Amino acid sequence: MLRLLRPLLLVCLLIGLLSVQQALATELRRMQTQVQEGGTRAVLHLGGQPDYKVFTLADPHRVVVDIRGGRLGNGFQPQPGGVIGNVRHGRQDSDLRLVFDLDGPAAPRSFVLSPSQRDGHRLVIELDGVAAASAAPVPVRSVADAAVAGGERDIVIAIDAGHGGRDPGAIGPGGSREKDITLQVARELKRAIDAERGLSAVLVRDSDVYLPHAQRYQIAREQQADLFVSIHADAFIRPGARGSSVYVMSTRGASSESARWLADRENAADLVGGVTLNDKDNLLATVLLDLSQSATLEASNAVAENVLRSLARVGNVHKNEVQRANFMVLRSPDVPSLLVETAFISNPEEERRLGDPQHRRRLAVAIRDGIKDYFSVSPPHGTWYANNVKANERHHVVSRGETLSLIARRHGVTVQSIRSANGLAGDAIHAGRVLRIPLSS
Repeated sequence: MLRLLRPLLLVCLLIGLLSVQQALATELRRMQTQVQEGGTRAVLHLGGQPDYKVFTLADPHRVVVDIRGGRLGNGFQPQPGGVIGNVRHGRQDSDLRLVFDLDGPAAPRSFVLSPSQRDGHRLVIELDGVAAASAAPVPVRSVADAAVAGGERDIVIAIDAGHGGRDPGAIGPGGSREKDITLQVARELKRAIDAERGLSAVLVRDSDVYLPHAQRYQIAREQQADLFVSIHADAFIRPGARGSSVYVMSTRGASSESARWLADRENAADLVGGVTLNDKDNLLATVLLDLSQSATLEASNAVAENVLRSLARVGNVHKNEVQRANFMVLRSPDVPSLLVETAFISNPEEERRLGDPQHRRRLAVAIRDGIKDYFSVSPPHGTWYANNVKANERHHVVSRGETLSLIARRHGVTVQSIRSANGLAGDAIHAGRVLRIPLSS
C-alpha cells in the first residue's frame, strides 16, 4: 500500500513546490516612487519575472496595473508621490490589481528590469508630466510615425531574441541552441544600431529568460518602438536546407488578432495607433483598428523587403520573397514587425557560421542596413532621420538575378531615373554594384 501511495505523495509535493514557486515569483514586495523632472517613476519590486498588463482609465484619471497571479508580500506599503495621488490595490479574479489615482491625464510607459546584484525583478512604470485636465490627450505614438513635437528623437527598434529560458528553440547537429544564437545576434544588432546616429535599440530580453510571445511585442509597444525585429535560427528535417528568410504577419493572422483586440476591452483601453478604442462604438473601433493594422502591415512588408535584400549580400537566402505567417510574436496592431530567420541551425555548415562572431556581426550589420534603407525613405516625423537624412541618398546593392526593371519596381521609380542617377547608357548591371536610387522619377 505504501508503495502505491509514494507516487501520489511525490506528485502532491511537486504541485506544492510549483505553487510556492509561482507565488514567490508574482509576489509584490515593495514599491518605490521617484519624482524627477518631467514625470514620476513607480518601481515595483517582485519575486520574479511578472506577467502583467498596464492600461489607463479616465474620469477620474487612473493607471491600472494587473499582475497575473500576483499577491502582496507581507508588510507591503503603497508609496504615492509626484503625479500619483493615491495607490489602491485589490483582486481582479486571480490577478493582483494596483490602481494609481493621478492628478491628471498621463501616458504610461512600462518595462521590466532584470535582476541585479542588489535587486530582483522590477516592473518600472514611467508617467510623463501631467497635462492640464482640459487639454486634449496626446497620443503616445501614431500608426505610421511617432511624432514628438519640437524635437529630433531617435528611431527606436525593439530587438527580440527568440526563445530563451526553458525554451531552447532548435538544436543544431553540433549542439548549438537557438536561444543562445539569437541572443548573440540580437546583442550584435543592438550594437550596430546604436552606433548609427538617429537610431537606438532596446532588447526585449538580454538574458536567458523565457517570455510569452504576447509579452514580447507588448514590451515593444510599451517602449514606443517604431519597429519590432524578432531574431531566430531556422531548422528543417533535411540538413541541406540553407539561407536566411524574413517573415511578416499574414492577413489571416491580422484578422484574428483584430477580433481578439476588440473582444478584450482591457486591450482596447491601451493606445492603438494613438487612440483608445474602449470609448468608441464597435463600428468605429473596428475601422480605427483596421486602419492601424493596414498601415502596420504595409510598413512591415516594406522594411522586410529591404532587410531581405540586405541579407542577400552576406549569404544565401532561403526564399527570394518576404514570407507571411501567423506568428504570435508579429501580432502588434500598431508596431511594424518582422521575423528574421538568420540561417538554418540544422545545417552543419550554417551552424558553424552562426557560431562565428564575425559572421554574426555581418548578419547584424546587414539587418541594420536594411532597416536604415527603409527609414531613409520613410522616416517617422519628429525624428532626427526625418530632418537630416536625405531620401535621395538611398542606395541599392545589386543581387544575383536582379534586373534594372525589377529594382525600379521595388523602389517605385522608373528605369530611366535610375539610369540618369547612375550614368548608365543601357540596362546592363552586375551583382555587387551599388546603385543610387532617386527619391522619385
